[in-house]
Amino acid sequence: MIRPENFYKWLIGNQVDFFCGVPDSLLKDICAYITDNAPANKHVITANEGNAIALAAGYQMATGNIPLVYMQNSGIGNAVNPLLSLTDKQVYCIPILLMIGWRGEPGINDEPQHVTQGEVMLDLLKAMHIPFLILSEDENEASLQVNNALSEIKSTNHPFAFVVRKGVFNAYKIKNIQKIPYELSREDAIKHVVNKLDGSEVIVSTTGKTSRELFECREELNHPHFSDFLTVGCMGHANQIALGIALTKPDKKVICIDGDGALIMHMGSLAINGKMAPNNYIHIVINNGAHESVGGQPTVGFDLDITALALACNYKTALSVSTSNELDNALDSIHAESCPTLIEVKVRMGSRDNLGRPTIKPIDNKKDFMKNLKS
Repeated sequence: MIRPENFYKWLIGNQVDFFCGVPDSLLKDICAYITDNAPANKHVITANEGNAIALAAGYQMATGNIPLVYMQNSGIGNAVNPLLSLTDKQVYCIPILLMIGWRGEPGINDEPQHVTQGEVMLDLLKAMHIPFLILSEDENEASLQVNNALSEIKSTNHPFAFVVRKGVFNAYKIKNIQKIPYELSREDAIKHVVNKLDGSEVIVSTTGKTSRELFECREELNHPHFSDFLTVGCMGHANQIALGIALTKPDKKVICIDGDGALIMHMGSLAINGKMAPNNYIHIVINNGAHESVGGQPTVGFDLDITALALACNYKTALSVSTSNELDNALDSIHAESCPTLIEVKVRMGSRDNLGRPTIKPIDNKKDFMKNLKS
């Protein structure tokens, strides 16, 4: 296995001193090391992967140095446009080193949303004419790979990718975690929301632990699951799924349980929600200031005035809460004339060690959810 501190030193030794991207669970150890050790102006956790490519391109043109962009392979979709229309050798020919976590690698058991992405990943890189290497877990070989990759990048002025399998990096836990002593956990907030429902509503929950905790909450209460659409993939898009339902089912209250990282990833969706203005749409953003599901790296969630953003995007009402009483009062205050409404719930980071995963297949979740919408 590769020690994160060694990998970081190899990069610095090759004048790769700028890092940006979206954290990934397979890269959490090296990302945590970068977070702890790179200067603040040399490491940016971006809103999405396409932003990271553009940011890295700007840095490269300003300095002549090669930047590193990290992402999960599910983020390649966000990066395709700038990779092909900005950094490609037939456009501006900008050299960037990519580090991509290989979720859904064939033959490795993984979650359903990663299977197809893992199967087509190498073919996607080939189709985009991006040369790549699968990073070795042997430190001596990996060191040579880094040197060879950077030599090729410098000679071609073109992006090059390292594909990273599960377990390549030694464990490293981030040290500089912002500890916020809010009363509620994310799971607490979800339980408060569910306990306020009368059963006629539907919920669209965002990617990661949010959907897992919603599922477990329903299990604990012996509730059926057909009222919830668990968005296990496509980070940042849950609130638009909810909007599509709200516009089509105006007599049904639609609740999106979102996260700060997901909201930031595609923040323009706020403007569309406000423009369409369905009076049955409730947008709950659980803000823990972190990408917790993939290692706890910080977001800019606590630096934003999310309620001001929502109001500027023409939401009728926007509230920020951080206690049980405030959340309950906010949920009780919702009515058709106040929607679309956004409730930001500021919570502390953390989840149960025994948190499970949904036992229902995504396709079955969708079928049951659609039946419920028709009834």
